[in-house]
Amino acid sequence: MPKQEKGINTFQRYLSVWVLLCMAIGVLIGHFLPMIPNALDKLQIAGISIPIAILIWVMIYPMMMKVDFQSVKQVGKNPKGLFITWITNWLIKPFTMYGIAYLFLFVVFKAFIAPELAIEYLAGAVLLGAAPCTAMVFVWSTLTKGNPAYTVVQVATNDLIILVAFVPIVKFLLGVSNVSVPYSTLFVSIFLFVVIPLVGGIVTRLTVIRNKGKEYFEETFIHKFDNATTVGLLLTLVIIFSSQAEVILSNPIHIVLIAVPLIIQTFLIFFIAYGASKLFKLPHDIAAPAGMIGASNFFELAVAVAIALFGTTSPAALATTVGVLTEVPVMLLLVRIANKTKARF
Repeated sequence: MPKQEKGINTFQRYLSVWVLLCMAIGVLIGHFLPMIPNALDKLQIAGISIPIAILIWVMIYPMMMKVDFQSVKQVGKNPKGLFITWITNWLIKPFTMYGIAYLFLFVVFKAFIAPELAIEYLAGAVLLGAAPCTAMVFVWSTLTKGNPAYTVVQVATNDLIILVAFVPIVKFLLGVSNVSVPYSTLFVSIFLFVVIPLVGGIVTRLTVIRNKGKEYFEETFIHKFDNATTVGLLLTLVIIFSSQAEVILSNPIHIVLIAVPLIIQTFLIFFIAYGASKLFKLPHDIAAPAGMIGASNFFELAVAVAIALFGTTSPAALATTVGVLTEVPVMLLLVRIANKTKARF
């Protein structure tokens, strides 16, 4: 066990460096070898990248194997974590995102951003704010040793709320009457990123325990996948940034300006949910994922809707891409904060 803990600490210590390197590699590939992202972009189902879907399976499959149905049944006995997640994600997050983004884009950075650009940047920010995380939260939960069963329920219920709340919130905040959300993207995303890996993980768990025993599963088998999350995350970043390379390189200053409100929003939402969990005396393995779900974004959906509404090279699509650019480094910092403050719970 000490050896394993040492490996995990080393992984976390250098992950930010690896993330930045993979972002840079992705941009270089997209700029100098555009045929690679162009070929990968053709591999889609309902706007969802098949390669990215596979890599997300690689990232979250190990956590899904840890889900015990007996633990899932216990979630109903402690629903406070679910209420905190729902309230933060749907009654607070979209509106604070709008307010913070509006303040910076239209007031603080008024001299640097034209009003017509600010409107579309705001639209992209709102799309991010109305789409709390679905897939990547399993990665952040794993890194904070979150309760896998509880995290699955948090994410699953969040996905159901997205289906009915996303469009009305976006319409209300943007005042856009013709917002058209690709529902096929929503359903396919939930099926690909939650249902398939969850079913696969449960089947694997039951099969291994039946054949080898629970002790072998928990002490040996599950640790064979310890590095899978790392590999999946880094390769996903290479693909995403290779596909957005030209957009990023052509807007360097505005990327920094857009990033400021997005980063502030991420920290704010995390500490609201994390602090509320502390206030209501929730255990750390529920509190940390609760903070991560709101702080992180369902960027696949936000990017897809931005492209559908405003076009691939639009300022709104750029804003959602900046959300991806800032999310991983910031979320890794929040993971570190959550792990450092674990003793307070």
